[in-house]
Amino acid sequence: MAQSKLFCGGIEVASFVTSSRILYKSWSTLSSHNQHDAVSYDGVGLSWKLDQQSCSDFTILAFKASLDSSSNLQADLVSSSDLREDNFLDFDFLCSRKNPIFFLYQTAVTLFRQNHHLLDSVKSQINSSSRRTPLIVTGHGLGGSIACLFIISLLHSIGSGKNRPLCITFGSPLVGDKRLQQAISQSSIWNSCFIHIVSHKDPLPRLFISNRTSTYTPFGTFIICSDATSFENPDSTLEILVALASVHDNNQGLKSFDYGNIVKNLYLRATCIDFSTQADNMTNLDSLATGISLQLQALGLTPHMQQQQENIDINTLETELKGLEERFILQKRILFDPSKKLNDMKVHMAHLEWYKKEAKNQQIGYYDSYKNMNSPFDHDVVEFHKKLTIYWEKMVEEVEMKPQREGSAFRTRWLYGGTTYRRMVEPLAIAQYYRDGGRDYVNKKRSKHFKKLEGWLMEESKNATSDVNNTRRNNVEAILTIDSCFWAHVEEALILCRELKVVKEKEETLKKLFEYEEYVYQLLKDYAVSPDIFLSQSSYICWWNEYKAIKGSSYTSTLANFMNDYTYIKQYFKGAYDFP
Repeated sequence: MAQSKLFCGGIEVASFVTSSRILYKSWSTLSSHNQHDAVSYDGVGLSWKLDQQSCSDFTILAFKASLDSSSNLQADLVSSSDLREDNFLDFDFLCSRKNPIFFLYQTAVTLFRQNHHLLDSVKSQINSSSRRTPLIVTGHGLGGSIACLFIISLLHSIGSGKNRPLCITFGSPLVGDKRLQQAISQSSIWNSCFIHIVSHKDPLPRLFISNRTSTYTPFGTFIICSDATSFENPDSTLEILVALASVHDNNQGLKSFDYGNIVKNLYLRATCIDFSTQADNMTNLDSLATGISLQLQALGLTPHMQQQQENIDINTLETELKGLEERFILQKRILFDPSKKLNDMKVHMAHLEWYKKEAKNQQIGYYDSYKNMNSPFDHDVVEFHKKLTIYWEKMVEEVEMKPQREGSAFRTRWLYGGTTYRRMVEPLAIAQYYRDGGRDYVNKKRSKHFKKLEGWLMEESKNATSDVNNTRRNNVEAILTIDSCFWAHVEEALILCRELKVVKEKEETLKKLFEYEEYVYQLLKDYAVSPDIFLSQSSYICWWNEYKAIKGSSYTSTLANFMNDYTYIKQYFKGAYDFP
């Protein structure tokens, strides 16, 4: 099958953003000294204006820092763990199990903390506003870094609605490391809240970047201006900032860059910009490579520049960017629309449901059928098992990477599908393990993603109030055994029965078997076991027959009383047996 073409729409995205009036309104609020409808505030080394004009479609909060010279800014970072120890928790929600620590730009964090109480009052004022218009937070230079931190502090409380806040920065230094970028980028909603306007000659946005292995990492969408082009991929943005640093003087002062004129020119160009002439002159049939080449042209990074600068190789830069964009685009395709991916997996689950019914018709059950691998259908299921496992391992990993609040919402939304998958598919993993001669699956082999899915269900079940026992009794035929490790316990009980023939210390083994009896009986009592376990060729019936032979026909127990009367088992099938 032919590979679909990849495109790079950075110029088009930049044109779309700059053609709106949002940038102009943001810069006007930020730069105007006589804006009558905006309320000004002064803090410690920081001032801001809140513009809530009744005639405006937006509420604009604009930050300006007094420390606005690149010569005064240091590259120091502060860790989220240090902030937590200092009882400053505004950004702690970004931490996750897989990403427990990240680093932030210390100068900006210090300034943010020095004005924390005042900024909390601003949040309250915005939240209590009767108009509730969309919020734009903006800033220039270090003020833009403060704007970023302000929006980050709001992320844990925003949903997917239209009124999510937007951060627009102008010529601002980066605010954190790769792990901060990963935490924010795990949510496409969060990542879309940040737009950064950068002059291609401005040294401040690349102040802390000396090479592509820099600790600082960009996030959000960057609109880099000579002619405007945009980059969303943080790795591509980093490459561009490094390239610009190699061809432009980093010792220029911040104030020499008039972002007011840049915004004005961007708006004018966006209404008439035409790259068709440049595109027509290109012979490269690779649409992605052509798009990247046009983006570099928009920034003045051309072969002509290469002739003037010995320390930049445009061809190498294009190749590197193409590889980065290919990986980024394909990754976005994989992550796009997780609901569709879940629906694709439902098809595989439907195949397993059919397989389960077929095995039941053979009086063996799908667990033992898969363990024995005697039919072509058993071998067909291997592929479904593999695809489902890969999918859910990936999904659990994604949840682990998400910040705590996002991860919690994600777990709740996907918990039903994950629970059904675990109860249906983990028995297949157990069957394969014991078929290969394994022992003690639960402690030695059980996959982490099964443990996580089970743990999340237990967390959710703490608040459950419904009578699940009666629900299962009403539909016994459809039960998937609640304990997805049930068959591992069956296999261990079978091994114990066989060990009784050779072990000297039988008391300990008999004690373990009695504990297994109690375990099974409690599951039955709760109607938490699929009636498939009673099929004549199942491993459970095999265990019971071996165990009954060991204990003798006169042995009595709650489980023995149930198992020795097939009338009770038939009543269980109907959900009609009342356990004593």
